[in-house]
Amino acid sequence: MDRTKATGGSSSPGHVAGEWYSVPDLRLRDHRFTVPLDYSDGHPASPNISVFAREVVTVGKEEQPLPYLLYLQGGPGFECPRPTEASGWLGKACEESRVILMDQACQFGFTFLYPRGTGLSTPLTTSSMSQLKSAEDLADYLKHFRADNIVKDAEFIRKRLVPEAGPWAVLGQSYGGFCAVTYLSFAPQGLKHVFLTGGIPPIGDGCTADAVYRACLEPIVRQNEKFYKRFPQDIEIVRDVVNHLAQSEGGGVPLPSGGILTPRGLQMLGLSGLGASSGFERLHYMFERVWDPVIVPGRQKRISYYFLNAFEKWLAFDTNPLYAILHESIYCQGASSRWSAHRIMAESESKFDAIKAAKEGRPVLFTGEMIFPWMFDEIHSLRPFKEAADILAKKEDWPPLYDTATLNSNKVPVAAAVYYEDMFVNFKLATETASKIAGVRLWITNEYMHSGLRDGAGHVLDHLMGMVNGKKPLF
Repeated sequence: MDRTKATGGSSSPGHVAGEWYSVPDLRLRDHRFTVPLDYSDGHPASPNISVFAREVVTVGKEEQPLPYLLYLQGGPGFECPRPTEASGWLGKACEESRVILMDQACQFGFTFLYPRGTGLSTPLTTSSMSQLKSAEDLADYLKHFRADNIVKDAEFIRKRLVPEAGPWAVLGQSYGGFCAVTYLSFAPQGLKHVFLTGGIPPIGDGCTADAVYRACLEPIVRQNEKFYKRFPQDIEIVRDVVNHLAQSEGGGVPLPSGGILTPRGLQMLGLSGLGASSGFERLHYMFERVWDPVIVPGRQKRISYYFLNAFEKWLAFDTNPLYAILHESIYCQGASSRWSAHRIMAESESKFDAIKAAKEGRPVLFTGEMIFPWMFDEIHSLRPFKEAADILAKKEDWPPLYDTATLNSNKVPVAAAVYYEDMFVNFKLATETASKIAGVRLWITNEYMHSGLRDGAGHVLDHLMGMVNGKKPLF
């Protein structure tokens, strides 16, 4: 196979390109790159890791010189989607470009880049991380898996994949958008266009996690109110579950994996249930089967295995532990998070105290996108990483993720979808950051929630592309 066609480069040391293969309406090709764990000049002997990228085009366009679009997935710690057909935004993108899905990204002639530590990019799983000898070794290893190094991986790949090492477009969803703003800060020469969907980060100095969680409390309460207004019967059901858990031996009931479901653990269902389209419905239907039927008179009521199993699958910490371990660090530059969500939630303890709410007959509020230190006790798959997570929560010398001066003089066309009712990326904080990125164009809408890129098929991406190619009016 002539690997120079359609990619502008060949397999070489550090890059292995696979053969083209097919799914309905799409042609795909896998790429594997060998990159250093630590790119800094002071660590020339850094161990290597593998970063996986999947190139995607529509059928018949393998040999065409399409522009490249890199897709950066949300997270942190989640891999890119695995294409099964040309539908939604992926189909729209593949019509116009080579898409790169990097285990944490994608290309116009789509490239899906699987971010380091996820998917097929030297994945950091419960079992693989156990190979490191100590919590200190693990924390030292994990500090290299934030946006700054994801961007360095992307640049490493761009120079070897794009013809003549030209710039590519980037589409960043959620945390992928945070990574894209880091890209704009430190390697704008590699970018042709940037599209952000629900992914404009706070860029202040220090650790902005406190500001994020304070800003998110009101939207979380509002989403809870909407949920219970939609399904008022669930107010009593959730209260009953909380009372049952609180009265159980040890303050909860065992989970199938070996963890424990407590009232505060139950509240974490709001992470997906309150912030994405169809989340309300999924959460409601989950509680429909919370109780086992009492088929023998006199037997005690029990929470069903169906519900306990669904709870663990809902959170996915067993398959993607990196999300919990690194989540608060994505907000840190030169300062520690100090378990920010735990501290900020304590300021509204009476409002979010599930046991107190149940006893007083009030609706029990679910929480949002927050990670708490007690999760590393109650969730079985996270227990081995409790000490490492605490080390990272106290770490102060996080390197910078954004350069405000560079963003203020930005020359790369940027179009961003900002969702007015986004529970994960606060509207006020997002617009404050946008005001510091020169030339950014915002599409502010309440038509979609945080999952708009997935839910809006090709409409969201089509709208953003129109904003940078002159098809949408300038305001």
